[in-house]
Amino acid sequence: MTTTAAPDAGRSAGDVHYPVTLTTADGVRLDIAVPDGGDVVTAARGAGLVLPSQCGQGTCGSCHATARGAYRLGPHSPAALPPEQEAVGGVLLCRTYPLGGVQVQVSYPRSRIVDGGIGRREGTIEAVTSIAHDTVWLRVQAAPDAAAGTGVEFDPGQFVELQLPGDDRRRAYSMANTPNWDGELEFLIRLHEGGYFSGYLADLLAGRRPLGERIVLHGPTGAFALRESGLRPRWFVAGGTGLAPLLSLLRRMAEWGEPHPARLLYGVTAEHDLPDLPVLAEITDALPGFELVPCVWQPGPTWTGRCGTPADVLAEDLAGLRVTAAPDVYVCGPPLLVDAVQQVVRAAGLPDGHVVTERVLPT
Repeated sequence: MTTTAAPDAGRSAGDVHYPVTLTTADGVRLDIAVPDGGDVVTAARGAGLVLPSQCGQGTCGSCHATARGAYRLGPHSPAALPPEQEAVGGVLLCRTYPLGGVQVQVSYPRSRIVDGGIGRREGTIEAVTSIAHDTVWLRVQAAPDAAAGTGVEFDPGQFVELQLPGDDRRRAYSMANTPNWDGELEFLIRLHEGGYFSGYLADLLAGRRPLGERIVLHGPTGAFALRESGLRPRWFVAGGTGLAPLLSLLRRMAEWGEPHPARLLYGVTAEHDLPDLPVLAEITDALPGFELVPCVWQPGPTWTGRCGTPADVLAEDLAGLRVTAAPDVYVCGPPLLVDAVQQVVRAAGLPDGHVVTERVLPT
């Protein structure tokens, strides 16, 4: 629970720093001194530690953690931190203001914390392809870099922020491919009416802007990743463009020949929302134990596949004979889907450590 404490008597607020001990999933402890009135993410960055985070405004959930001690939780979106999670110590570190000593537990390993600062690199828009009525596949070619050379290095599941030259605004998108020596980055992006980057992509599709324009890449960062848990089955649950990081994880499994049984429950509203993605066939061919399960929420009369949301289908399968071993569940999509999947997993009796989440918000 959140508690409160008064600053040290006789000292100005600017002199007061509160000790925060952050423990990673692999047991590494990091000590951060947070100034009075400061948040944990900003203080960590000032100490040369870039924690996985994105919006800085308590709306995306990327900096979710659990905390004990004396702190104040600032304004935030309940979609990013539901009240029931807040009630048991859930916090968003960009909105966590220590008022005394605080112990923080994060779900990612030390390797997901960037030392120094987030990388910056230029790239070129190489291709934009429509794969559904409101979704595009974007390919960016990263420019050669003095440190990285011609390749791009990131952990599958991570994201970068894309920025157009001359504009301060950034938009975060997860990579849909895997690290490579060719410097190619692939993204699955839904076009939102009135969206800043969506409008730019729509102009590219319509030929109102030329391909080959420069773009700035900030990152990679993010904590969403495969977990080492023996040979437990891996079930991936995606809604909308939450499919992108799951494609990256599955492609990594295929590249490494991992033997885990894997399923992808991919949800859309209607059949015409299903994307034309050859990479799904490639994953199916490369992973012998892989099963693709499209889920349509509002099916037409000719649909013969699974009906309902991915959370509905997940609940049916966890309760039925299809389950031979308790799987790890990786879910990425809108907050409502993520919350529903977490409820399904809890109702099925799976331990909390069996679910890995990433929320996707419109950009």
